[in-house]
Amino acid sequence: MKKVLKVIGVLFMLGIVGVGIVWWYSSTSNPWNAKTVGDISAPVGYTRVEGGYAEFMRSLPLKKRGSKVQFYTGGDAQFQWLSTGVIDMPMLSNSEQCADMTMRLRAEYLFNQGRYSEIKFRDVNGNTLRYHDCGSRKALEKFLKNAYGVCSTFSVSRETEPRKISEVQPGDVLVYPARKLEGIGHALIVIDVARKGNQVAIMCAEGNTPARELHIVRNHNPIENPWFFFDGDENTLWVSVFHFRKNELRHY
Repeated sequence: MKKVLKVIGVLFMLGIVGVGIVWWYSSTSNPWNAKTVGDISAPVGYTRVEGGYAEFMRSLPLKKRGSKVQFYTGGDAQFQWLSTGVIDMPMLSNSEQCADMTMRLRAEYLFNQGRYSEIKFRDVNGNTLRYHDCGSRKALEKFLKNAYGVCSTFSVSRETEPRKISEVQPGDVLVYPARKLEGIGHALIVIDVARKGNQVAIMCAEGNTPARELHIVRNHNPIENPWFFFDGDENTLWVSVFHFRKNELRHY
């Protein structure tokens, strides 16, 4: 009997230690100490999708383990628990918020590819803003800063087309403009996608208001973090605390 109690006691202590390790691991920023988004493992049994946009997103550098999301104006942002990794990309202005970050990544990808004529966005009035100075980094940043002031979740939502979650691709945007009784809108960008049969897993990043660093959205299930899983026929897409209707997954 004493041996049984001793074994139970040991197992109990091991359980406590295990829970503590899982809690620490799940609450730490970049717990994998990954150098890039692509260094984060795909879910077991899933295969990452291929493509230029996918490779660009996976090349995004991450700040080291334990880094906290910073405001553009300096200091730790609130709601650190929503982030599971900080993307190491200097911000351009205090106007670079959620919808602006989705525009920033699209523009950076197209600039990286030399597809300068495709760098364009519609403002809230439906006017098209175009980047004209091919290859000039300074001009790109000026263009984006100007676009931030006249674009929003409303304009991003109106400019893009809906996509089924079963067909989701890196670079797609989860976005809704201001909803009745819900205040301002919000936007996330899909930075990685993995598939297993009809099932799909996505990794998302966001900016927010007030302006803060781009960061990977945390799944609070430590086993699944930072991936969110879908069967492909959901009417509501839950990504952490954010919920999107199925027609709010959109693409350019």
